[in-house]
Amino acid sequence: MTAEAAATRPVASREEATTGTSRAPGQPKSRSWFVRALVLVIAIAWTVPSAGLLISSLRPEVSVSGSGWWTVFAHPFELTQFTLANYQRVLTAEGLFDAFINSLIVTIPATVIPITLAAFAAYGFAWTKFKGRSFLFAVVVGLLVIPLQMSLVPLLRLYGNFDLVGTFVGVWLAHTGFGLPLAIYLLYNYISQLPKDIFESAYIDGATPFTAFTRLVLPLSFPALASFAIFQFLWVWNDLLVSLVFLGTNPQVSVLTARVSQLVGSRGAAWHLLTAGAFVSMVVPLIVFLSLQRFFVRGLLAGSVKG
Repeated sequence: MTAEAAATRPVASREEATTGTSRAPGQPKSRSWFVRALVLVIAIAWTVPSAGLLISSLRPEVSVSGSGWWTVFAHPFELTQFTLANYQRVLTAEGLFDAFINSLIVTIPATVIPITLAAFAAYGFAWTKFKGRSFLFAVVVGLLVIPLQMSLVPLLRLYGNFDLVGTFVGVWLAHTGFGLPLAIYLLYNYISQLPKDIFESAYIDGATPFTAFTRLVLPLSFPALASFAIFQFLWVWNDLLVSLVFLGTNPQVSVLTARVSQLVGSRGAAWHLLTAGAFVSMVVPLIVFLSLQRFFVRGLLAGSVKG
């Protein structure tokens, strides 16, 4: 190519320089605007019910029963049409504050315990050679297809022999057992893809397998750990079936989902209380997901491809 031809050649765009491809003029822009508009529509459609729930929870009983939540936008700056009385009544008179604390007591250990055990197990399956390793891992993966509903009655009978029915320890063990297969599978896919060289270097420096696990595997596996933490936390927090089976409806140990279900049964016409109670149950999962979402996709895609 001559110097004149090189000088007259148009400079490639940043997209062409990075991808090595070129597209027809106007096509990328039109597609980009279409995708953005579609994402915006989906986001609005997904957010509107939650926004309506929040607005209804802040309105008095008369307003909720007399008009729709969207009518507040006719006079959006009139603060007199909003009240916190619904939340005050739900958290005190209806007992949702105690249920909220019980949900935290159940959810935090039921998330930490399976993550800890699964991390050790995944590390053993990935980097420790022992007889029957492949068979045991196949059994763990096979447990993923077993519905937990099949084990509720046998497990409840077993709990009755050890006086674990209606205790937090019993529901911790239940959620740990139900969450371990998926946790081991997800963490194994990540830990098994870690470079072998870092383990060899650590062993040469005198590190033990436990030291390599705590100093290398755990820090490098944080995206996968955070990803499963989101799954397990949301699962346990929103669970109703397991909590009803192993804890029951005793106000001293009942969790938030159980109290909200009772609120629906006893206050079916009090929509202002139902919306307040429902939004209280949504606050913590939203905070957990938004705080860990940057690790979510990284943890899901980890170990899915090699190279």
